[in-house]
Amino acid sequence: MTKIDSTDTLTKELFIECRPETLFKFFIDPEKMIRWMGNNVLLEPKNSGKFRIDLNGSDIAMGEYIEIIENEKIVMTWGWEKSKLVPPGSSTVEFLLTPKDNGTLLLLTHYDLPVEEVPSHQKGWTHFMTRIKQAAEDHDPGMH
Repeated sequence: MTKIDSTDTLTKELFIECRPETLFKFFIDPEKMIRWMGNNVLLEPKNSGKFRIDLNGSDIAMGEYIEIIENEKIVMTWGWEKSKLVPPGSSTVEFLLTPKDNGTLLLLTHYDLPVEEVPSHQKGWTHFMTRIKQAAEDHDPGMH
């Protein structure tokens, strides 16, 4: 019997009242990233640069930056340090920042997720997209 690995893609779109230049920094500056995601963050924001985001002391996201277009796009591999289903580098997350009206339209696309992992990642990204909006609009999102 052959097992067919089934993957899926999830997308989220959110309007944030800040300029793309402001929002972009929340993906490449560790101090800004900690405001919306992670308690401890290590970032090398360059092509093939690694990242490690410790969300809560036990869940640690890891991967590397694939593409960075200043103020427009961030693409990174994504996975979890101790996960067999989504190990580091096994999926890809793309953030597109598009100027719109008095702010930025943020489009997140998470590719190559195992189908059974989509609901938990959907929940996680909903949580963190709300937090990045609050942080980028200069509100305190509070504790993770």
